[in-house]
Amino acid sequence: MPHRPLPRRHATLTLVALAASAYLPGTAAAQAGVVNIYSARHYQTDEALYANFTKATGIKINRLDGKEDELVERIRNEGTASPADVLITVDAARLEVADSLGLFQPVRSKLLDERIPATLRTPTWSAFSTRARVIVYNKAALKREQVQTYADLAGPAMKGQVCMRSGSHPYNLSLGAAVIAHEGEAKAEAWARGLVANFARGPKGGDTDQIKAVAAGECGVTISNTYYLARLMRSTKPDDQAAMNAVGIVWPNQASWGTHVNVSGAGVLKHAPHRDAAIKFMEYLASDQAQAYFADGNNEWPVVKGSVQANATLVAMGTFKSDTLPIGDLAKTTVAAQKVFDRAGWK
Repeated sequence: MPHRPLPRRHATLTLVALAASAYLPGTAAAQAGVVNIYSARHYQTDEALYANFTKATGIKINRLDGKEDELVERIRNEGTASPADVLITVDAARLEVADSLGLFQPVRSKLLDERIPATLRTPTWSAFSTRARVIVYNKAALKREQVQTYADLAGPAMKGQVCMRSGSHPYNLSLGAAVIAHEGEAKAEAWARGLVANFARGPKGGDTDQIKAVAAGECGVTISNTYYLARLMRSTKPDDQAAMNAVGIVWPNQASWGTHVNVSGAGVLKHAPHRDAAIKFMEYLASDQAQAYFADGNNEWPVVKGSVQANATLVAMGTFKSDTLPIGDLAKTTVAAQKVFDRAGWK
Protein backbone atom coordinates (compact mmCIF):
# COMPACT_ATOMS: atom_id res chain seq x y z
CA MET A 1 0.00 0.00 0.00
CA PRO A 2 1.43 3.44 -0.85
CA HIS A 3 2.41 5.64 2.03
CA ARG A 4 3.80 9.06 2.64
CA PRO A 5 7.51 9.28 3.45
CA LEU A 6 8.23 9.59 7.13
CA PRO A 7 9.98 12.85 8.02
CA ARG A 8 13.32 12.51 9.80
CA ARG A 9 13.15 14.47 13.01
CA HIS A 10 15.66 14.88 15.78
CA ALA A 11 13.50 15.04 18.88
CA THR A 12 14.53 13.16 22.00
CA LEU A 13 13.41 9.61 22.59
CA THR A 14 12.92 8.90 26.27
CA LEU A 15 13.38 5.47 27.81
CA VAL A 16 11.30 4.82 30.90
CA ALA A 17 11.27 1.62 32.97
CA LEU A 18 8.14 1.05 35.06
CA ALA A 19 7.86 -1.84 37.49
CA ALA A 20 6.32 -2.68 40.80
CA SER A 21 9.67 -4.15 41.89
CA ALA A 22 13.23 -4.03 40.64
CA TYR A 23 13.99 -6.37 37.76
CA LEU A 24 16.24 -8.74 39.67
CA PRO A 25 16.49 -12.56 39.70
CA GLY A 26 13.86 -14.07 41.94
CA THR A 27 11.39 -11.18 41.81
CA ALA A 28 7.85 -11.53 40.47
CA ALA A 29 8.73 -9.23 37.59
CA ALA A 30 11.72 -11.36 36.60
CA GLN A 31 9.68 -14.56 36.76
CA ALA A 32 6.77 -13.17 34.78
CA GLY A 33 8.93 -11.43 32.18
CA VAL A 34 8.91 -8.07 30.47
CA VAL A 35 7.14 -6.20 27.71
CA ASN A 36 8.84 -3.45 25.70
CA ILE A 37 6.51 -0.66 24.65
CA TYR A 38 7.16 2.11 22.15
CA SER A 39 4.66 4.82 23.01
CA ALA A 40 3.59 8.01 21.25
CA ARG A 41 1.04 8.78 23.98
CA HIS A 42 2.52 11.51 26.13
CA TYR A 43 -0.02 11.91 28.89
CA GLN A 44 1.20 11.99 32.48
CA THR A 45 -1.86 10.12 33.66
CA ASP A 46 -0.77 7.07 31.62
CA GLU A 47 1.96 6.44 34.22
CA ALA A 48 -0.61 4.90 36.56
CA LEU A 49 -1.97 2.85 33.65
CA TYR A 50 1.42 1.23 33.11
CA ALA A 51 2.28 0.85 36.79
CA ASN A 52 -0.97 -0.97 37.52
CA PHE A 53 -0.33 -3.45 34.71
CA THR A 54 2.94 -4.42 36.38
CA LYS A 55 1.27 -4.58 39.77
CA ALA A 56 -1.47 -6.86 38.43
CA THR A 57 0.69 -9.18 36.32
CA GLY A 58 4.27 -8.92 37.61
CA ILE A 59 5.34 -8.11 34.05
CA LYS A 60 7.86 -5.30 33.90
CA ILE A 61 7.32 -2.54 31.35
CA ASN A 62 10.25 -0.99 29.52
CA ARG A 63 8.90 2.02 27.67
CA LEU A 64 10.41 4.15 24.94
CA ASP A 65 8.56 7.45 24.46
CA GLY A 66 8.85 9.40 21.23
CA LYS A 67 7.04 11.06 18.36
CA GLU A 68 4.96 8.83 16.13
CA ASP A 69 7.09 9.15 13.01
CA GLU A 70 10.30 8.65 14.97
CA LEU A 71 9.08 5.46 16.56
CA VAL A 72 7.88 3.97 13.27
CA GLU A 73 11.19 4.86 11.64
CA ARG A 74 13.08 3.29 14.53
CA ILE A 75 11.09 0.05 14.32
CA ARG A 76 11.75 -0.14 10.58
CA ASN A 77 15.46 0.41 11.06
CA GLU A 78 15.69 -2.14 13.86
CA GLY A 79 14.08 -4.81 11.69
CA THR A 80 14.12 -8.35 13.04
CA ALA A 81 16.39 -7.23 15.89
CA SER A 82 13.83 -4.78 17.27
CA PRO A 83 13.23 -5.19 21.01
CA ALA A 84 9.82 -3.55 20.71
CA ASP A 85 6.76 -5.64 21.52
CA VAL A 86 3.93 -3.08 21.28
CA LEU A 87 3.46 0.26 19.52
CA ILE A 88 0.93 2.64 21.06
CA THR A 89 -0.09 5.78 19.21
CA VAL A 90 -3.03 8.06 18.51
CA ASP A 91 -5.17 8.35 15.40
CA ALA A 92 -6.11 5.64 12.91
CA ALA A 93 -4.00 7.32 10.22
CA ARG A 94 -0.82 6.74 12.23
CA LEU A 95 -1.76 3.18 13.08
CA GLU A 96 -2.40 2.54 9.39
CA VAL A 97 1.04 3.87 8.44
CA ALA A 98 2.64 1.32 10.76
CA ASP A 99 0.32 -1.42 9.51
CA SER A 100 0.92 -0.61 5.84
CA LEU A 101 4.66 -0.97 6.47
CA GLY A 102 4.11 -4.47 7.82
CA LEU A 103 5.13 -3.58 11.37
CA PHE A 104 2.23 -5.31 13.15
CA GLN A 105 1.35 -8.99 13.43
CA PRO A 106 -2.15 -10.49 13.67
CA VAL A 107 -3.41 -11.05 17.19
CA ARG A 108 -6.15 -13.52 18.03
CA SER A 109 -7.69 -12.83 21.39
CA LYS A 110 -11.16 -13.87 22.51
CA LEU A 111 -11.09 -11.18 25.18
CA LEU A 112 -10.32 -8.38 22.69
CA ASP A 113 -12.96 -9.68 20.30
CA GLU A 114 -15.56 -9.72 23.06
CA ARG A 115 -14.78 -6.33 24.62
CA ILE A 116 -13.80 -4.11 21.69
CA PRO A 117 -16.47 -3.37 19.04
CA ALA A 118 -15.66 -4.83 15.63
CA THR A 119 -15.71 -1.35 14.06
CA LEU A 120 -12.88 -0.27 16.40
CA ARG A 121 -10.37 -3.02 15.68
CA THR A 122 -8.60 -4.71 12.80
CA PRO A 123 -6.83 -8.09 12.63
CA THR A 124 -3.54 -6.33 13.49
CA TRP A 125 -4.37 -3.41 15.83
CA SER A 126 -7.10 -2.33 18.22
CA ALA A 127 -8.48 0.96 19.48
CA PHE A 128 -8.66 1.44 23.24
CA SER A 129 -10.17 4.91 23.49
CA THR A 130 -12.01 7.34 21.23
CA ARG A 131 -12.32 11.08 20.70
CA ALA A 132 -14.67 13.04 18.45
CA ARG A 133 -13.84 15.84 16.01
CA VAL A 134 -16.34 18.62 16.67
CA ILE A 135 -17.09 22.13 15.44
CA VAL A 136 -16.17 25.03 17.75
CA TYR A 137 -17.61 28.46 16.99
CA ASN A 138 -17.46 31.99 18.41
CA LYS A 139 -20.88 32.64 19.95
CA ALA A 140 -20.63 36.40 19.37
CA ALA A 141 -19.72 36.06 15.68
CA LEU A 142 -21.82 33.15 14.45
CA LYS A 143 -25.08 31.42 15.18
CA ARG A 144 -25.14 27.75 16.06
CA GLU A 145 -27.43 26.88 13.17
CA GLN A 146 -24.87 28.23 10.68
CA VAL A 147 -22.32 25.50 11.51
CA GLN A 148 -24.21 22.24 11.84
CA THR A 149 -22.10 20.17 9.44
CA TYR A 150 -18.50 19.88 8.32
CA ALA A 151 -19.74 21.01 4.91
CA ASP A 152 -21.08 24.26 6.38
CA LEU A 153 -17.52 25.41 7.06
CA ALA A 154 -16.79 25.28 3.34
CA GLY A 155 -19.80 27.37 2.31
CA PRO A 156 -19.66 31.01 1.15
CA ALA A 157 -21.15 32.28 4.44
CA MET A 158 -17.93 31.25 6.24
CA LYS A 159 -15.62 33.39 4.07
CA GLY A 160 -12.72 34.57 6.25
CA GLN A 161 -14.11 32.76 9.30
CA VAL A 162 -12.25 29.42 9.38
CA CYS A 163 -9.13 28.57 11.39
CA MET A 164 -7.59 25.11 10.97
CA ARG A 165 -4.43 23.24 11.80
CA SER A 166 -2.32 21.72 9.01
CA GLY A 167 -3.97 19.64 6.33
CA SER A 168 -1.15 17.10 6.69
CA HIS A 169 -1.95 16.43 10.35
CA PRO A 170 -3.41 12.94 10.91
CA TYR A 171 -6.43 14.32 12.78
CA ASN A 172 -7.53 16.19 9.66
CA LEU A 173 -6.47 13.41 7.30
CA SER A 174 -8.70 10.96 9.15
CA LEU A 175 -11.60 13.42 8.92
CA GLY A 176 -10.87 13.83 5.21
CA ALA A 177 -10.90 10.05 4.84
CA ALA A 178 -14.34 9.94 6.44
CA VAL A 179 -15.63 12.60 4.05
CA ILE A 180 -14.27 10.59 1.10
CA ALA A 181 -15.88 7.39 2.41
CA HIS A 182 -19.30 9.02 2.78
CA GLU A 183 -19.36 11.62 0.01
CA GLY A 184 -16.84 10.44 -2.58
CA GLU A 185 -13.48 11.92 -3.56
CA ALA A 186 -14.85 14.66 -5.84
CA LYS A 187 -17.12 16.10 -3.13
CA ALA A 188 -14.33 15.76 -0.57
CA GLU A 189 -12.04 17.83 -2.76
CA ALA A 190 -14.74 20.47 -3.28
CA TRP A 191 -15.16 20.59 0.51
CA ALA A 192 -11.43 20.99 1.06
CA ARG A 193 -11.22 23.76 -1.54
CA GLY A 194 -14.11 25.54 0.14
CA LEU A 195 -12.36 25.35 3.50
CA VAL A 196 -9.14 26.76 2.07
CA ALA A 197 -11.06 29.59 0.42
CA ASN A 198 -12.61 30.43 3.81
CA PHE A 199 -9.40 30.46 5.87
CA ALA A 200 -9.01 33.50 8.09
CA ARG A 201 -5.27 32.80 8.20
CA GLY A 202 -2.83 30.12 7.13
CA PRO A 203 -3.00 26.82 9.03
CA LYS A 204 -0.77 26.81 12.11
CA GLY A 205 -0.67 25.43 15.64
CA GLY A 206 -2.61 22.64 17.27
CA ASP A 207 -6.25 22.20 18.21
CA THR A 208 -5.94 24.25 21.40
CA ASP A 209 -4.49 27.12 19.36
CA GLN A 210 -7.50 26.98 17.03
CA ILE A 211 -9.96 27.03 19.93
CA LYS A 212 -8.26 30.05 21.49
CA ALA A 213 -8.14 31.84 18.14
CA VAL A 214 -11.90 31.35 17.78
CA ALA A 215 -12.47 32.54 21.36
CA ALA A 216 -10.36 35.66 20.69
CA GLY A 217 -12.28 36.50 17.50
CA GLU A 218 -9.31 35.89 15.19
CA CYS A 219 -11.67 33.59 13.33
CA GLY A 220 -15.24 32.45 13.76
CA VAL A 221 -15.08 28.67 13.63
CA THR A 222 -12.76 25.66 13.74
CA ILE A 223 -12.71 21.89 14.19
CA SER A 224 -11.17 20.27 17.26
CA ASN A 225 -10.83 16.95 19.04
CA THR A 226 -13.04 16.78 22.11
CA TYR A 227 -10.30 16.06 24.62
CA TYR A 228 -8.69 19.45 23.96
CA LEU A 229 -11.99 21.09 24.80
CA ALA A 230 -12.40 18.96 27.90
CA ARG A 231 -8.95 20.02 29.13
CA LEU A 232 -9.91 23.67 28.82
CA MET A 233 -13.26 23.03 30.48
CA ARG A 234 -11.50 21.40 33.44
CA SER A 235 -8.85 24.10 33.69
CA THR A 236 -8.83 26.53 36.61
CA LYS A 237 -6.92 29.18 34.65
CA PRO A 238 -9.01 32.34 34.09
CA ASP A 239 -7.89 32.62 30.44
CA ASP A 240 -9.01 29.07 29.68
CA GLN A 241 -12.33 29.61 31.42
CA ALA A 242 -12.88 32.83 29.47
CA ALA A 243 -12.10 31.03 26.21
CA MET A 244 -14.66 28.32 26.90
CA ASN A 245 -17.29 30.92 27.82
CA ALA A 246 -16.75 32.55 24.42
CA VAL A 247 -17.24 29.45 22.28
CA GLY A 248 -19.98 26.97 21.53
CA ILE A 249 -19.62 23.29 20.60
CA VAL A 250 -21.54 21.54 17.81
CA TRP A 251 -21.72 17.80 17.15
CA PRO A 252 -21.52 17.85 13.34
CA ASN A 253 -23.57 15.89 10.81
CA GLN A 254 -26.25 14.66 13.20
CA ALA A 255 -28.79 14.47 10.39
CA SER A 256 -26.51 12.40 8.15
CA TRP A 257 -23.54 10.12 8.85
CA GLY A 258 -22.71 11.44 12.29
CA THR A 259 -19.75 13.07 14.00
CA HIS A 260 -16.33 11.81 13.00
CA VAL A 261 -14.68 9.75 15.75
CA ASN A 262 -11.05 8.74 15.95
CA VAL A 263 -9.00 6.59 18.28
CA SER A 264 -5.97 5.89 20.37
CA GLY A 265 -4.77 2.34 19.76
CA ALA A 266 -2.00 -0.22 19.78
CA GLY A 267 -0.70 -3.31 18.02
CA VAL A 268 1.72 -6.14 18.70
CA LEU A 269 4.82 -5.72 16.54
CA LYS A 270 5.85 -8.31 13.97
CA HIS A 271 9.14 -9.25 15.62
CA ALA A 272 7.96 -8.90 19.24
CA PRO A 273 10.39 -10.90 21.42
CA HIS A 274 7.81 -11.14 24.23
CA ARG A 275 4.66 -11.88 22.26
CA ASP A 276 2.66 -13.49 25.09
CA ALA A 277 3.38 -10.57 27.44
CA ALA A 278 2.49 -8.16 24.64
CA ILE A 279 -0.91 -9.79 24.15
CA LYS A 280 -1.51 -9.68 27.91
CA PHE A 281 -0.79 -5.97 27.81
CA MET A 282 -3.22 -5.46 24.91
CA GLU A 283 -5.88 -7.36 26.83
CA TYR A 284 -5.15 -5.28 29.92
CA LEU A 285 -5.84 -2.10 27.93
CA ALA A 286 -9.37 -3.42 27.39
CA SER A 287 -9.90 -4.05 31.12
CA ASP A 288 -12.30 -1.94 33.17
CA GLN A 289 -9.40 -0.51 35.16
CA ALA A 290 -7.42 0.60 32.10
CA GLN A 291 -10.52 1.93 30.38
CA ALA A 292 -11.17 4.13 33.41
CA TYR A 293 -7.72 5.67 33.02
CA PHE A 294 -8.41 6.52 29.39
CA ALA A 295 -11.71 8.13 30.38
CA ASP A 296 -10.50 10.21 33.30
CA GLY A 297 -6.83 10.66 32.50
CA ASN A 298 -7.07 12.19 29.05
CA ASN A 299 -10.78 12.97 28.65
CA GLU A 300 -11.41 10.19 26.14
CA TRP A 301 -14.29 7.74 25.75
CA PRO A 302 -13.64 4.10 26.65
CA VAL A 303 -14.20 1.66 23.79
CA VAL A 304 -15.67 -0.96 26.13
CA LYS A 305 -19.24 0.19 26.51
CA GLY A 306 -20.65 0.42 30.01
CA SER A 307 -17.43 -0.74 31.66
CA VAL A 308 -16.62 2.48 33.51
CA GLN A 309 -18.37 5.64 34.60
CA ALA A 310 -18.28 8.26 31.87
CA ASN A 311 -15.99 11.25 32.22
CA ALA A 312 -18.13 14.01 33.74
CA THR A 313 -16.69 16.71 31.47
CA LEU A 314 -17.52 14.72 28.35
CA VAL A 315 -20.99 14.02 29.69
CA ALA A 316 -21.47 17.78 30.07
CA MET A 317 -20.92 18.16 26.32
CA GLY A 318 -24.04 16.10 25.66
CA THR A 319 -24.88 13.00 23.66
CA PHE A 320 -24.39 12.65 19.93
CA LYS A 321 -24.66 10.34 16.94
CA SER A 322 -21.21 9.13 15.94
CA ASP A 323 -19.96 7.88 12.61
CA THR A 324 -19.96 4.07 12.55
CA LEU A 325 -17.51 3.67 9.67
CA PRO A 326 -15.09 0.83 10.54
CA ILE A 327 -11.88 2.43 11.75
CA GLY A 328 -9.74 0.13 9.61
CA ASP A 329 -11.51 1.22 6.44
CA LEU A 330 -11.12 4.85 7.47
CA ALA A 331 -7.40 4.43 8.06
CA LYS A 332 -6.82 2.99 4.61
CA THR A 333 -8.30 6.12 2.96
CA THR A 334 -5.97 8.66 4.57
CA VAL A 335 -3.47 8.51 1.70
CA ALA A 336 -6.26 9.54 -0.69
CA ALA A 337 -7.25 12.29 1.75
CA GLN A 338 -3.73 13.72 1.70
CA LYS A 339 -3.78 13.85 -2.11
CA VAL A 340 -7.14 15.63 -2.00
CA PHE A 341 -5.87 18.18 0.51
CA ASP A 342 -2.70 18.74 -1.51
CA ARG A 343 -4.71 19.45 -4.65
CA ALA A 344 -6.96 21.79 -2.67
CA GLY A 345 -3.98 23.76 -1.34
CA TRP A 346 -4.59 22.86 2.30
CA LYS A 347 -0.99 23.06 3.52
